[in-house]
Amino acid sequence: MATDMGEYLVDAYLKLIRECDFVDYNVRPPVGGREGMAELDVVGLDFKTKTAYLCEVTTHLGGILYGKDNQTTLQVLRKKFERQQNYAARYLTDFCTHHYQFWAPYVQEGDITEELRKLQGWELVINANYAACVDELRQKARNTIRDIGNPFFRALQILEHLRS
Repeated sequence: MATDMGEYLVDAYLKLIRECDFVDYNVRPPVGGREGMAELDVVGLDFKTKTAYLCEVTTHLGGILYGKDNQTTLQVLRKKFERQQNYAARYLTDFCTHHYQFWAPYVQEGDITEELRKLQGWELVINANYAACVDELRQKARNTIRDIGNPFFRALQILEHLRS
């Protein structure tokens, strides 16, 4: 599956702000069958601190909705959170700390956000939190010129270095 621009954003954040040593996209468990088809959007590993970041990334600019209604959306998101936890328990046991994250630029406040906030251990990087992470990357882009091989961050660098 092609890498989404939102996934590149999370990659840049994990590498440049959280200082992960390794970041990968569309990570699938090394098993067959249906379980092997389920992917994690972005996984970041910090070997120095033995910290793993397991990230679901949704770049729906008009708000998040899977299926026809909020209940279906919540079911899908709960499964994604559960998939992150299962992956970490099975494959990332050498990492002391696991951050389970959901990244989205816009999730409408209401039933969905209320229910998502009840999921203990799922860090919501949505709305203002998402914007704050982008601002951190913009600051980093403002102060660097080296290309790190990430198209999202390179675009930020270009924008931050424009001169009139």
